[in-house]
Formats: sequence, C-alpha cells, structure tokens
Amino acid sequence: MATETHGSERQGVLAARQSAGFRGAMIPSLARPCRNRPLRLGKNGGGRLPLAFRQGRIAQSPGPVMLYNLHSARQAGRSLWKKLSRQLLYLRMRGASEEELRVAERRLRGHEQLRMLQRADIAVVSIGKSGRTWLRVMLSRVYQTMYGLPENALLGFDNFHSMNRAIPRIFFTHDNYIKDYSGHTDSKADFYDTRVVMLARDPRDVAVSQFFQWKYRMKPEKIKLLRYPERGSDISIYDFLMRPGGYLPQVIEFMNLWARESDNIRDFFLLRYEDLRADTAGTLRRLLEFMGTPASEEQIRDAVEFSSYDNMKKMEQKKVFWLSGGRMKPADRGNPDSYKVRRGKVGGYRDYFEDEQIEAIDRLVDETLSPYFGYGHREEAGAESSSGVQ
Repeated sequence: MATETHGSERQGVLAARQSAGFRGAMIPSLARPCRNRPLRLGKNGGGRLPLAFRQGRIAQSPGPVMLYNLHSARQAGRSLWKKLSRQLLYLRMRGASEEELRVAERRLRGHEQLRMLQRADIAVVSIGKSGRTWLRVMLSRVYQTMYGLPENALLGFDNFHSMNRAIPRIFFTHDNYIKDYSGHTDSKADFYDTRVVMLARDPRDVAVSQFFQWKYRMKPEKIKLLRYPERGSDISIYDFLMRPGGYLPQVIEFMNLWARESDNIRDFFLLRYEDLRADTAGTLRRLLEFMGTPASEEQIRDAVEFSSYDNMKKMEQKKVFWLSGGRMKPADRGNPDSYKVRRGKVGGYRDYFEDEQIEAIDRLVDETLSPYFGYGHREEAGAESSSGVQ
C-alpha cells in the first residue's frame, strides 16, 4: 500500500486509478511521499499548491498528506464562514438585547449542526468532559494505521472520509444546539434515523472536569452562550455543581433524556468511559464493529498505546494536532488544570470535596440519575485510578 511504484508499473497503476475512480489512500501513490507539511495560506486565505501539483505532474495522484492538507484548507474556509455568518447575524440584529442575540446564535449553530447530523454516517454524542478527545484520538489512530493517513491528522466530521471513502463521516456533538433549531426539546427525534454512539461518564466526574474547563479554557462568548457564571466569579467548585441551576443537575437531565430516548434510536451503542478505561482494547474493538470498521488486534493495540495519557500529554505540549485548532492545546502551559488532557481519574471528583459535600453529591445522583447508566450506588472497589485521559 505504502510502497512507491516505479518503471513500467507506473502506467499500470495509473490505468487502475482511472478505471476504478481515485479513492484516496486505497491506491498506491505515483508521487514521492509528501512531506508532512501544511499548505501555506496567502494573505486572503487562499492556498498555493506545491509546484509539481500545479504543473500537473501529480494532479491525478495526491497522497494522503496532500489530501489532508487540502481538506484542512477547506475546513479553515468553513470555520471562517461560520464566524463570518455569526458576525453578520450580530450586524443584522443591532439594537437587540443580549438574550435575543443568544437565542438567535443558538438557532444558527443548531441549523449548522443539524445539517451535519443529516449528512453523518455516525453521531458520537456526549456531554462535555466525557472523554471525547481521548476517543477521538484512538479512532484517529486506528484509521491512520488502517489506511496510511498522516499521524498529525485528527478525526473531524468528514476530513478522514475525504481521504478514504471507507471511513465513515463521524459527527461529534455535545448536543447543545440542534434542539434550538428543530424545536425537539423533549425528545431526540433528530437522531432517530442515525447510528448513534452515546459516550457517557459518571456525571460527578464530568461536572468537576467542566469546572476547570470553565475556569481556565472556555472562551467568553461560549460562557455567555451557555449561561455559565462570568469568568472570574467567586464561586467554589461545590457551588458550581450544586447551587440552584448548578451544573451537576444539568448533566443528569441531559443523561436522563438520552436514557429515555435510547430505544427510539435506530442503532444505539452505549459507550461508558469507565468501561473504556477498564478494558480499553476490548471496548474499542466492540465499538469499531458497531461502527462497521472492524480493526485487527495489532491496530487496536497500537491505538491504545498511542492514546495513552502520557503520550497524549506530550502531543498536547508539542501541538502535534495543531491543524485541529484549539482542540488539543493548553490554555496555559504552566497550569496543568488548563490542559485539554487532564487526569481523567475514575471517581476523582472525591478529591475536591469534604465528606459532607460528597454525601450530598452522591445522594443527588442516586435519587435523580436514571439507573440505565449504572452510576448510582456504584461500587468503589477497583473504581479509582490515578492516570487517564478525558
């Protein structure tokens, strides 16, 4: 697959490409391997392709790195358009109240995300801080080794699909905004005809991790959009979780609705963070089979090693996935709580509270969270671990 074709074989491979229809990395490249280097964008955002590509010498045979760079340039254009559309929204609504602007932006984001959902082959749904980045890196690595894709490529919606059609379009969503556009606030009707992976994590660990996300990483505009306390507010981690309208009840409400609606989803796979931690290889294998892209034991083992806590921490420090925007870089390199990759400790929420506070938090979960997820009255034996990824 990855070997270079020389001499008389070149014409045969070219003919195979033309007859089969070029399918990205599935057919060996006629060109020398591209350096893992992004396109350089001009002042107006336009990309200038390498000379050999412009002259037509490799026009029919872009390798996976070239395809990824081309797609990254396209993604940059999409991102720019999204930002521009929101700025245009604000201009059209000059004089509107802050709440009216918030509602309008949520509807706009919901429209954007609903369109992606309708095009997706698979939706991975999770509330924030449930381990989605860890899962994304694992899946990225599986497809990298399976199809010879660049190592710094991070799985997005359709970037891997554009390099190889065998890879599904995967829509990662926190399910924040679609309901604001569709109006389906009390159901998951928008997802009924989609293959869904529900990534769940103990809501107590989720809420604690989200406190640090809000405190150190969250952008001011996102804080307003999601109605979080203002940055710099004098609020304790306990009050962030447990005050009236606090974050822990919000997490529980989110999870309960998905539990009620799970039977209405055409294809549904519950993926618990704790199960992924306890048996990473086995859980990943079952997930890939559900997704229709089964992997070999060697590919799974490599993905598990690649996505280890220590390796992901190093990659974040070195900005390996810099093409993914701010998704995988620390807000403050000197503050471990500002990193995207934090401890990911199962049951780690207990480290931040007094005994009486832990009792109140556990009681809220036991009394209000659906038993569907198995987190109420959970067993403590073997639950804790000092290293992980979230």
